[in-house]
Amino acid sequence: MSKRVLVTGGAGFIGSFIVDKLVEQGNDVTIFDNIEPQVHPNGKIPTYLNKKANFIKGDMKDYNAVKEMIKDAEIILHKAAMVGVGQSMYQIKRYVEANTLGTANLLNALISTEHNVKKLIVASSMSTYGEGSYKCGNCGSVEPQLRPEEQMAKQDWELHCPKCGKTLKPMATKESKKQEVNSIYAITKKDQEDMVLNIGRSYGIPSVALRYFNVYGPRQSLSNPYTGVVAIFMSRLKNNNKPIVYEDGNQTRDFISIHDIVESNLLAMNQKAADYEVFNVGTGKAISIKQIAETLAKLLDMDIKPEITNKFRRGDVRHCFSDISKIKSKLGFEPKVSFEQGLKELIEWSANVKAEDKFEQAADELKKRKLI
Repeated sequence: MSKRVLVTGGAGFIGSFIVDKLVEQGNDVTIFDNIEPQVHPNGKIPTYLNKKANFIKGDMKDYNAVKEMIKDAEIILHKAAMVGVGQSMYQIKRYVEANTLGTANLLNALISTEHNVKKLIVASSMSTYGEGSYKCGNCGSVEPQLRPEEQMAKQDWELHCPKCGKTLKPMATKESKKQEVNSIYAITKKDQEDMVLNIGRSYGIPSVALRYFNVYGPRQSLSNPYTGVVAIFMSRLKNNNKPIVYEDGNQTRDFISIHDIVESNLLAMNQKAADYEVFNVGTGKAISIKQIAETLAKLLDMDIKPEITNKFRRGDVRHCFSDISKIKSKLGFEPKVSFEQGLKELIEWSANVKAEDKFEQAADELKKRKLI
């Protein structure tokens, strides 16, 4: 049955793929997006945007525009947000206004305007966890704080048990883990999920928070220095530059294809079991940062090895990968795209995309502000 679906941030990487699938399934889709110059450098609507969706150019900070856009929606997929941990630490006002205030505008409009919204789904982030979960061979489960700078200055990269000092083993992170936010970006993502779930419960609007892990795939900006590490490494390699890898490269993350992210949103949209819940959206598999660079170079048939800096970035976590047992059992979610399959698709897409290597400029900015 066709639904009227509003996708905020629907011209972006994640939002546009969701729009495509919703349109394919026969839904009446509206996109609300401000065409952020950092994501869309030419300031134009991207050519990939689905022509069968209704496009409204607008900003989440514009309360009147937000009130107007929700009037006809039955489902809202809230994907609009500024992205980038490092940048958030020196553009605090910009991130809080876009993410926290933008979401506040949406929620305020929902409780003060007549509408037919029957579900609201917000994109949250694994960054809200801080460090992932760990286990000590002596002391059991541990949820440690960030590694102290004194430790990392000695190139002692792994985490140690706060009780006995033993090196900790990383474990899959469950939704029940305490969120230890350590960046402005993470704070605003936690704000978004907390506010959506709070107002949803208070006003009887079924709401869902999806905590995305590291998303990659086609349409991911290769010129935005605050995009994901896969796109950053891709851009470096396409310019015949070595991928820059911090620490020893053995730190791990959970990388999930955009296609599996789309599937998680559809499941959350269509199932009552998702209402008022938080779900990790990842693969449940840990992949090292060094492995990403090496795999990309191999698939590109390039003899370029990553540059292992043995330097650290302030605030970086060592290991964080998802436990997806909750979304599997409640919604039947099962990631289908393997990491190598996903990288091959990204490489094929990038063949016709000009990569601008802006990442050193971004690194210089972070160094100037003593963030790395």
